[in-house]
Amino acid sequence: QVQLVESGGGLVQPGGSLRLSCVVSGSRDNFNIYHMSWYRQAPGKELELVARIGSGGFTTYADSVEGRFTISRDNAKKTMFLQMNDLKPEDTAVYYCNGGWSQYDYWGQGTQVTVSS
Repeated sequence: QVQLVESGGGLVQPGGSLRLSCVVSGSRDNFNIYHMSWYRQAPGKELELVARIGSGGFTTYADSVEGRFTISRDNAKKTMFLQMNDLKPEDTAVYYCNGGWSQYDYWGQGTQVTVSS
């Protein structure tokens, strides 16, 4: 079974940085072909797409994070990352790793990011 495990969340001050990681394990497919995304859900808000990186490395970002966040992947380690800089209180949310290919779609359990005001 495929598992996605996020880590790296925590409590930071505004303007600080965090680096989230998502490790994919148990995959019978090549991670190289996976599309990978970070989502987040803030208190009282709907699930929001934060950033996406395709199998070819093409990236997209939500307007609210573009210029501050960077999504990347290490195919050899079956891992993707979200480097978050200049964090703001409104970035506070549970961040979820998502990925897959074809009809396959997988989700992590989430990691909490809290930015104090």
